Amino acid sequence: MPPYSWLLFDADGTLFDYDLTEVEALQNVFDHYQLPLTPETRKTFIRVNQAAWSQLERREITLKQLRWLRFANLFAETGIDLDAHEFGETYVYYLGRSAHLIPGTLEVLAQLHGLFRLGIITNGIHEVQHSRVRLSGLGRYFPFIFTSEALGVYKPAQGFFDAVFAGIGQPQRESVLVVGDSLTSDIAGGVGYGLDTCWYNPQSLADGNGYPITYEIRELQQLLVVLGVRS
Repeated sequence: MPPYSWLLFDADGTLFDYDLTEVEALQNVFDHYQLPLTPETRKTFIRVNQAAWSQLERREITLKQLRWLRFANLFAETGIDLDAHEFGETYVYYLGRSAHLIPGTLEVLAQLHGLFRLGIITNGIHEVQHSRVRLSGLGRYFPFIFTSEALGVYKPAQGFFDAVFAGIGQPQRESVLVVGDSLTSDIAGGVGYGLDTCWYNPQSLADGNGYPITYEIRELQQLLVVLGVRS
C-alpha cells in the first residue's frame, strides 16, 4: 500500500462536474437577465472563461478581475450591452448554488474517509466552493478546504503549497498525494513541489507536457485500487 497519509483533491473537474455546473449557472444568469442563451454564446463563454483561468494560473490577472473580465470579453464578442461586473457577480451567485458531483464521488470518499486525511485544494472562488461543499455533502469528508483566494496565491505556484502544508501541519512530502484533473495547475503544482500526483483523466487526453505523473486514472473508483483500498 502506498505510504500516503494525506490526499489533496482538486475540486472542479475532479470532485465537482464543472461542465454541468457551468452550463446550469450560465443558463440561470441568462434567464435572470431575460437573455436568450444560444449554443454559439455558450461556446464563446466556455472559450473566454478557459482563457481567463489560464491567465490566472500565469498570474496575469487576479481572481477579482476574472469574475468580470470573462463577461466583458464575452459581451465584446456577442454584442451584449450589460454591465460585466454586475453580470459576473450574479453568475457567481448561481455558480455557488450548483453542486453537481462527478459520478461515484461520495461512494469513493466514504471508503477513503478514516483511512486517509482529506483536503481540498482549489483555485475556485472562495464563497462558491464553500457553498458547493456544503450543498453537496462533501463537508463531512473534508475538514480542510484551501482556496487560492483565501491564501492569496494560486496553483501551481509553490507559495500555494507552502500555505497548504502550513495548514495541515507540515507532513512529509512523500506522505501526500495530489489528485486532480488539470495538468497545468494540479499536476504541475504537485510535481513542482515534490509530491506524488494522480491525474484524473476521464477523457484519455495526452500529456503533452511530459510531467512525471505517478498515477493516472479514468474513473474516481480507480483511485481505490491505486491506494490499496480495493483490489
